[in-house]
Amino acid sequence: MSIDKSLLAGSTTTLILKLLEEKDMYGYQMIETLAQKSDDTFNLKAGTLYPILHNLENNGAVESYEEEADNGRIRKYYHLTSKGKKLLQEKHQEWITYSSAVNRILNGGGKLCSNHLMK
Repeated sequence: MSIDKSLLAGSTTTLILKLLEEKDMYGYQMIETLAQKSDDTFNLKAGTLYPILHNLENNGAVESYEEEADNGRIRKYYHLTSKGKKLLQEKHQEWITYSSAVNRILNGGGKLCSNHLMK
C-alpha cells in the first residue's frame, strides 16, 4: 500500500533525528536504514533528505564531518547535537499527541486510557 506523501512529510525530520540519535550516519546510509526499518514504507530520495539535513545543520540540530570510507571515497557524516536531542524529544512528544488524537477520531471519538479506547 502506498502512503500519501503529505503524511510522510510530517514525520521525516523526526525519523532522521531518531536515526542520528542511534549513531552518526551519512545520507545514503540514512535512506537505506529508514527503508529497512520501515519495511520500505519510507523510501526517501536524496532530494528529500539533503534539504532536511541542511536545514537541521543550519539550525544547529546536527553537525557534519567528513571521513574517508574503506573504498577511499570521502563521506559526509551527520551527528546529532544536544540541541538536536532536545528537538527530537519535542518532535517525539508532538507525534505522540498528534497520533493519539488521530487514533481517537478514527476509533469513534472516545478517549484513550491505558492504550484502550474508552467511550
